[in-house]
Amino acid sequence: MSVPTHRRRWFTVCALAASAALVAIPPSAASGRTVSPFGVRALGQLAKEREQSVGAMSPHVAADDDGGNEADEIAEGADQYAEARTSPGVVAPGAYGAAWQDLNKLHDAGGRWRNITDLPYNSDDARYRDIDSNSSGGSGNVTGRMAALAADDDGYVYAGSAGGGVWRSRSGGGHWQPISDRLPAQSTGALAVDGAGRLWLGTGEATTNADAYLGSGVYVLTHPHHGTFSTRSRVGGDELESTTIHELRFGGGTVWAATSKGVWSHSAKKLGGPWKLEYAPNPDFLPGGSKADDPSAPYKNIANDIAIDPKDPSKVVLAVGWRSGDDYNGFYTKAGGTWTRITSGLGDLPADADNVGNVTFARSADGSRYYAIDQSPEQLNTNPDSGLEGIYVSKSGSPTGPWTKIADYKGLAADNSALTTAGYMPGVQAWYNQFLTVDPSDPQHVYAGLEEVYETKDGGADWSTVGPYWNFTFPCWNIDPAKQTGDCNPTTHSDQHGVAIGRYHGKSFVYVGNDGGVYKRPVNGSQDASGHATDWTSLNDGTIDTLQYYSVGIGKDPDHGGLAVTGGLQDNGQSVLRSNDKVMGSNFGGDGGDTLTDPANGCNIAQEYVYLAVQVTQNCAVNDGSWVTDPSKATSYSVAPPDNATSEARFIAPLAADMKDGNTWVAGGRHIWVQTHGYAIRSGKEWTSVHDLGAGRTATAVAASGGKIYAAWCGPCNNQGFARGIAVGNADGTGWHDISLPVDGTVPNRYLSGFAVDPKNADHVFLAVNGFSRHWTEGPGAGVGHVFESTDGGTTWKDISGNLPDVPTNSALVTADGGLAVATDLGVVYRAPGRATWQRIGSLPAVAVLQLKTSPDGGTLYAATHGRGIYTVKVCDLR
Repeated sequence: MSVPTHRRRWFTVCALAASAALVAIPPSAASGRTVSPFGVRALGQLAKEREQSVGAMSPHVAADDDGGNEADEIAEGADQYAEARTSPGVVAPGAYGAAWQDLNKLHDAGGRWRNITDLPYNSDDARYRDIDSNSSGGSGNVTGRMAALAADDDGYVYAGSAGGGVWRSRSGGGHWQPISDRLPAQSTGALAVDGAGRLWLGTGEATTNADAYLGSGVYVLTHPHHGTFSTRSRVGGDELESTTIHELRFGGGTVWAATSKGVWSHSAKKLGGPWKLEYAPNPDFLPGGSKADDPSAPYKNIANDIAIDPKDPSKVVLAVGWRSGDDYNGFYTKAGGTWTRITSGLGDLPADADNVGNVTFARSADGSRYYAIDQSPEQLNTNPDSGLEGIYVSKSGSPTGPWTKIADYKGLAADNSALTTAGYMPGVQAWYNQFLTVDPSDPQHVYAGLEEVYETKDGGADWSTVGPYWNFTFPCWNIDPAKQTGDCNPTTHSDQHGVAIGRYHGKSFVYVGNDGGVYKRPVNGSQDASGHATDWTSLNDGTIDTLQYYSVGIGKDPDHGGLAVTGGLQDNGQSVLRSNDKVMGSNFGGDGGDTLTDPANGCNIAQEYVYLAVQVTQNCAVNDGSWVTDPSKATSYSVAPPDNATSEARFIAPLAADMKDGNTWVAGGRHIWVQTHGYAIRSGKEWTSVHDLGAGRTATAVAASGGKIYAAWCGPCNNQGFARGIAVGNADGTGWHDISLPVDGTVPNRYLSGFAVDPKNADHVFLAVNGFSRHWTEGPGAGVGHVFESTDGGTTWKDISGNLPDVPTNSALVTADGGLAVATDLGVVYRAPGRATWQRIGSLPAVAVLQLKTSPDGGTLYAATHGRGIYTVKVCDLR
């Protein structure tokens, strides 16, 4: 395995010299303290890492085998999330659907889940203006990633999230209600309202291509103002199950779907009958094909969008291609009844495979113009600044062109973008961030989304950055806690994915969806002198909770009584919910990975960014921003173990406290690191390596009790030579040894995702195993089972999966009364004390639960979901 270089694309805030409000922080700042403003990664460092990643990118393999050269950490995070569920091979279609059916057959364990994060989450909370926070950046209230949006002219807005289903607003945004909870997939790829007012949903998010986000097909809601989606509303058969869907397009009575398995079509009038495969560039790699088990199969038939000629719906152009490049990348149209690559005549729009990657089309309502965004694999490989090839217009209104380039990354950067630093400029994540739409009343009025939101009112001659990445780089910004974002206007969250235009009370609004949820402004809104919008409104009012948690921590609130709850989030930092809060705050920025919280004091917090970049605070990171002029007043500290600096840790790396001694922490990268100073740690130098897992291996799970440590590892971690194992030893560095785990032994040769140690006996431990069994997974030693038990300190293991559905299992926890709770990709299951069968806890939607913790008294179980926030259930109610 080639250990990945850090490529921090979700980064915490930095402030540049361009911001007059900042002062230099002297090198004499306290040891261990982050001296770059706002977080563990400064923009200059990110740019440097981006430059180092250019030039040697492998297009089809997961991050562990890419030589550390994947252009973006988002890609690596997605790949690692996926490989945990697919290794050691390739998972056959239908696995998640079958698991969901089996899960619904389990008996109810009792108890009712309660969502505790269904309240506003303010990323600019004035209480938390510490050095590692993003507060005052201007994004305001946020929620989890939105992959697609749709809206109509009656004030109805539909928001499709990455992992928390589809939500409806009847009031032009806000006051949301979930409408897809009964579906077996809560991941959204595409949303569209057709001419008859029906709402179409394509499941399976296509932005990251992680298998965890595969969908179950396309669904139609005939009366979306009132109804909810059900399995009965699926279009066609199971042809699109276990795919991702990038776009749904309509023309000539046909609906077209751009999917991870090529381009498909179906009658938009008669919804029965199968989907028709229109074009797959490499059909041998499709399910059932001769190369379906090839490791590169998921990347061989990627379709991104479909453009239909409004004057002649029989003329269709397909945009096909993998973001990192492949021979099949390009534009295709039918000639003589056969789909044929377009090799010339497109004008400025590239036709060669090297420069056609992720593509988004948009056409004007009057049919006079087509627009397109094109991401270039060649740029991704060779240009440290951006992967954007350009934005284009076809003034003929035909998708065959000729096309004219109307924007590139340098021009957008010059239009008062926040991204003007070499190494991180507009379109640097164009493979991940794209949307495009045209004002229905003006064919020259266009909104384009990349990392930021751009607007042109003259067909592309002039652009404005109406939604900058953040405000930190602008002179109007300051950290004053009396203001949201200094003297700047609020902006949107970064990383744009979805867009829609609709009307409410007779006024037109543009809605944008991104990594922070949903925002709106008038279509013809106002701008300041810099071209930044003055009228963005966050629609993340707390009624929509699609927060994507990796972790959860619980401790007693030292100031208000009750409990403080924290959790690490995808691209939304760390949330902190104090016992008296009506609004959650964000005390750490960027990506929040694992978290430790002192049960006796919930303001003692350790938060992992990514790759073991750990920060610690002992006051909940409460700060008024005075550290800007006096660095000694910062109250969070960078304490990353050395594997962070050497890039030898997983994207979300394991971090744990000893169950018997909260001052002893264990962190896992290539090495197993221990520190014994608890939350008083102030430097990464305080960690000690107690065991080296070996070159090419990284920890996937750690647990400790009474000085005994369990560490699971993988390496390589993808399906190209996957290997896994367990090492056991002591916190003082003695007694370390590898457990014998034969490939075809009791414990499957799959990703080992979590340990649960019996609090009464450190030699009694449970193991959670991710992925799918050999029934679904083609790979050496995939085996069977998901939960295993050892009573001899890990030397031998017994499969106790029993009636547990075959579903990826993420973590486990032994309750105070001896029960066993297990978090899976589709909810939480429970085995009561003294029993051998599994039951389902409550009725969460089909959402991944990544971590379980209990309250300090053990009476409440907390579940960190990756798409629907944090839920609790009383342990005494489980039976």
